[in-house]
Amino acid sequence: MKVRVIEPGNRPYKPTILNHFVYDRYIRTPSVGLNTLATIVKEKVKDTLMYSESISRLVMDDILDADMIVIGIFTFSAVRGYQLARYFKKKSHAVVVMGGLHASMHYREAVKYCDYVLLGEGDESILELVEAVKKGETPAFPGVVYRKDGKLVHTGQRRAPETFETIPDKNLVYHYKKMAGYNTLWGQVHASRGCPHNCDYCALVRHFGRRVRTRTPDNVLEDIKRTIAFQEEGHHRLLKALWITDDNFFADREWAKAVLQKIIDSGIHYHFTVQARWEVGMDDEMLELLKKAGFVEIAMGIEFIDDESFALYHKKSSKDKIVESIENIQRHGLSVRGLFILGADNHTVGAGEKLADFVIEHNIKGALIQCMYFVPGTPVYESHKDRLLHHNWSKYNGNAVHIPEKMTPYELQMEHIKASRKIYSVSRLIQAFLHEDNLHKLLFLGEFFWHMSIRQDLKKELPYLKRVSSRSKGH
Repeated sequence: MKVRVIEPGNRPYKPTILNHFVYDRYIRTPSVGLNTLATIVKEKVKDTLMYSESISRLVMDDILDADMIVIGIFTFSAVRGYQLARYFKKKSHAVVVMGGLHASMHYREAVKYCDYVLLGEGDESILELVEAVKKGETPAFPGVVYRKDGKLVHTGQRRAPETFETIPDKNLVYHYKKMAGYNTLWGQVHASRGCPHNCDYCALVRHFGRRVRTRTPDNVLEDIKRTIAFQEEGHHRLLKALWITDDNFFADREWAKAVLQKIIDSGIHYHFTVQARWEVGMDDEMLELLKKAGFVEIAMGIEFIDDESFALYHKKSSKDKIVESIENIQRHGLSVRGLFILGADNHTVGAGEKLADFVIEHNIKGALIQCMYFVPGTPVYESHKDRLLHHNWSKYNGNAVHIPEKMTPYELQMEHIKASRKIYSVSRLIQAFLHEDNLHKLLFLGEFFWHMSIRQDLKKELPYLKRVSSRSKGH
């Protein structure tokens, strides 16, 4: 049997000098989740390989004679995923399977393009599906959707796996070893799943659940060691950094402390970053452990800078608490990266400039800004369905895709552009080179070019958004 696992690219990879500077245009770190599934399949099917359009072009001759093709999609990559699925269905005899967050949460759409949709996390069900395909049988186990005689068949919900200790084999990803020397590609480790909170716009809590499940600290440490070795061996990286990609690494406090202590005891000397909510900034013990373990920054899901927005989307937070958290994190020698959303129902023209001023005033080292995003299956998607401009999922990557309450889609897009331009101005780049340490000089330089690229893409949408805005004035 031959299995090929595919990660579509919203903008498929192409070789360019930009890949050394601009993340997310033609280069992106391959999916840890899909790599994990490929590793699990490899244990049973020797001829298993993963392609990621984040780092390489697809070798179609190799893929088309596979027995089973698995395509994993997020919302922003769904259009490309469907395009590939149609092509594989037409050109090959493979059983085509789709999975991932978007396919799971919007399976009624995804199933139109493939033989089966694999729901949820797939660590256990993927091998059952491989066996069914090998035997030519129709899957009867929970966690699969398919069509039969024109009708949708859903085999039932499947419980999420309690243990998931598989360390993804990055060598299974075509061309990854060659590309790992790029400073734009950070090593990634995902150590836990689930989040106890319930923010309306968050798809991950709907996908992974509100109960936090964790890998053993020893297993996480081994994954970190292998990831660092993969990134470093045979390469001369300027940016020696690894990203713990958990949605809320600190949700299980005692476990998080145990992982950090394992890193400290191992003697690893590396730069780490991790995602977190604001609460970690109030935990002095945790911040001290982070600093000792080599963490240099916390990517904080701030989202909004006004209390009304927090209340609207059921995010338990406040502006005062956010500021207090940022200041305490900085006192411990760690920097803060902010993740922000523009386009809440209470936002008006000027929200982008206020956001930029907040970032600059509080010395936030980096910013990821998105217009309000809408993943099918989330409460915010359901409540705003009648205000979405379209379902071209490839545009659901930071663009304005809905009609806000208090400004037009065009105005929202412009707020995004203005915020990015002010935060990543030439004058601030010069300041970074004059005053920041070498690590943050390099980070700001990369993000300067990244945001320049983002603004170019945002500007391309302005003529369309101007047209639809003129039609929606009466909303």
